[in-house]
Amino acid sequence: MANLLIDEELMKSNIRILEPAGILDGTKAEAFRQEVDAALDDGADTLLIDLANISFVDSSGLGILVVVLKKVRASQKKMYVCSINDQVRMLFELTSMDRVFEVLPDRAAFEEKVAGASNA
Repeated sequence: MANLLIDEELMKSNIRILEPAGILDGTKAEAFRQEVDAALDDGADTLLIDLANISFVDSSGLGILVVVLKKVRASQKKMYVCSINDQVRMLFELTSMDRVFEVLPDRAAFEEKVAGASNA
């Protein structure tokens, strides 16, 4: 039982939650990429991109999400996206990115998924 608790604590410390806000576009893309790089450099194994505070994503914003996802996968890490609004959902569906990204409804769903994976 003690090992399970240690593993859960280690796992929690390796999860980073990024919460961009406003509009995710070309003007914010580089700053967002730097946030992701910093999280990976700090040892994050799993990233949750919580888009609850994003009102709009344009093609540049979608592009940076794809670049970030490729980097995360190349590092053999995991990335999830949650709390997308209707505009982002439509953009993901129109570009088939809903099949590329693992999109979860909210943080609670993420926590459930991660907890389920650690117990598997």
